[in-house]
Amino acid sequence: MTTSRPLSAVSRTALAVAGVRAHESASGNALFSDPYAADFLAAAAPGSDTGAASGSGSRSGEPLRAAQEPGPLARALRAQTVLRTRFYDDELLRSGCRQVVLLGAGLDTRAYRLAWPPGVHLYELDLPPVLEFKERVLAARSAAPRCGRTALPVDLLGPDWAGRLAGAGFAADRPTAWLAEGLLVYFTAEEAAGLLSAVGELSAPGSRLALERGRSGRTVLDDPSVAHITSLWKGGLGAGTADWLAARGWLTEYHPLDKLGERYGRPLANPSGTGFVTAVRPGEPPRTGPSGPSRPSGSR
Repeated sequence: MTTSRPLSAVSRTALAVAGVRAHESASGNALFSDPYAADFLAAAAPGSDTGAASGSGSRSGEPLRAAQEPGPLARALRAQTVLRTRFYDDELLRSGCRQVVLLGAGLDTRAYRLAWPPGVHLYELDLPPVLEFKERVLAARSAAPRCGRTALPVDLLGPDWAGRLAGAGFAADRPTAWLAEGLLVYFTAEEAAGLLSAVGELSAPGSRLALERGRSGRTVLDDPSVAHITSLWKGGLGAGTADWLAARGWLTEYHPLDKLGERYGRPLANPSGTGFVTAVRPGEPPRTGPSGPSRPSGSR
């Protein structure tokens, strides 16, 4: 696969999630439908005219390389990826926020496949090579977003992503739905704290955040079929993610993976003890009208 700039090892993991979503979408009892996931895989295949980046891989939950049978951790990650996709779909749609930001968006196509209410604008933040590949594939399909959409090439570990987001039209005084899907496990604790601190500063009352709970240091990672993925993990804030957020003013709720499996009719054979965290920025959300947040009469 070739692009003007090669994908990093972590960025290439986005293809794995696409693989899981393509497989789920083609199943007879799918929890969601992603009509573009298979196109990303086809475009990334050797010899494709569309091209992606040198090498192949994917985000947490990546499908296994063809020569190797999936091990227990690989199967667990696949099940988690399916459940988290549906869960995050539901959370974003019911958030009530008209501003949505996908941090490390990868090959996410929620802007194209979900039935957004009127007035929603979605921002996709990721590294330039990821978004370049994504745009080429979606353009080849003549895909049209179902909400306002801005794809913003930024480095979330750099100092200027928040300023560039504001420059693209993001309004920090409006409630925002933030999603960090399959992202923080690739960050150190310091990097994850820095990103989430910036998110907190940009979050008006009523803003919502969804992300993985984080894994404990006891997680067994000795499945060779996904060693090319787990070797990239740095742990993020680990199992203390919700506590970290709560200490900084967020109201958090934990959603165990096994309970979500039951809710969505996908009971887990071997519950992992992992799950997802949703958090709300407390306070009264600003009232919004056709032109944005309302202000008291006479205010400037």
